[in-house]
Order: sequence, then C-alpha cells, then structure tokens
Amino acid sequence: MDAPSDNKPTANHLSPKLTVRLCSDKPGQGVFAVEPVEAGEVVAVWGGRIVPAEIAAALPPQTRRYVVQVEDDQYLAPLDRIDPAELINHCCQPNCGLQGQITLVALRHIKPGEEITFDYAATDSSPFLEFECACVKQPCRNRVLADDWRRDEVQAANRGHFSPYLQRRIDAAAEAKETASRPVLRSTRSR
Repeated sequence: MDAPSDNKPTANHLSPKLTVRLCSDKPGQGVFAVEPVEAGEVVAVWGGRIVPAEIAAALPPQTRRYVVQVEDDQYLAPLDRIDPAELINHCCQPNCGLQGQITLVALRHIKPGEEITFDYAATDSSPFLEFECACVKQPCRNRVLADDWRRDEVQAANRGHFSPYLQRRIDAAAEAKETASRPVLRSTRSR
C-alpha cells in the first residue's frame, strides 16, 4: 500500500507542517517537518478501524506494520490505503509521543528537516508487532519487543505519553511494588 497522492479524504490527520518523503538514513518513507513544530503541538491524529488481536495478527505483514494497539485486545488498523500519518516511524529516542490513544504530539521543538518519530513501545505490547529496529538513534534497543514498555528507560523517555491501557499497567505495577515494599505493622496486646 502506498501513501495517497491525491486529495481524497483520509482516515487520519497530519499537520500541514509535515510532509512524507524517502528516508536518507534507512529504507522506506518517513514523515518530516517542513516548518518548525513546537513542543505540545499536535502532529497527527490516527483513524482507521478497530479490530481484535486475531484479526490484527492475521493482516498481511505490509498492512500489519501500520497497526497501532489502543487497548489490551483492540487495535487500530488502516483502512483501504495507507495515509501519510501512518508513515510515522519508530525511534528509540523519539521527538513525539501520545496524548491519549490516537493523538501524537511533539515532545520538544522540532526543526524543519527533522523526521517525526515516536516510540512504538508507548502503544504496542503484542508479540506479533515486534520488529528489528532501524531508528539509527543511540542508544537504540535494536529490537522493539512486546514488553519494552516495562523497561525503566522506556518509561522515563515516554513518561506521560503512553497509551492509556499501558499507563494503567505501569501504574498497577508501580502500586504493587510500593505495596510489597511497605513493612507489615502488627498490633501487640499487653495482658
């Protein structure tokens, strides 16, 4: 599926400050800033169709690479063709992050010419969405895995910008760890 080249309506929104072009440091296309983008500015909003895990996993690999997990068993899959907003690549050192389930915002000021990226570990936790990383940014994890969201450095880099279902998991794990570390107080009675 190629990005549309006409002016037909799309399922997604991509900021007019961005454009799709071939990447110079890795294979394929990416989304790049053509104007400055300020921290907190919306760069993309994704649309599509919601499908369960078994349908998402069964999609052809060339379509599955554009799937975004939005809940434990819910995935946002592309419609008939790939829109420009779906061409935003992964990076272990991203310049964008999630705001809610389907909105991508700039994490910092982005200069013209910079590629727009986000860490797929902030959305995806399914083994069928794992892949070899080609982000060329150091430090790089080299492979994006289903449980990367558990890593301390991933949580630090994406703090406040995880998909809500993953944020709930992170919060529950932190609460369980805190509860486990509290001393147990026992009352004693004197007779």
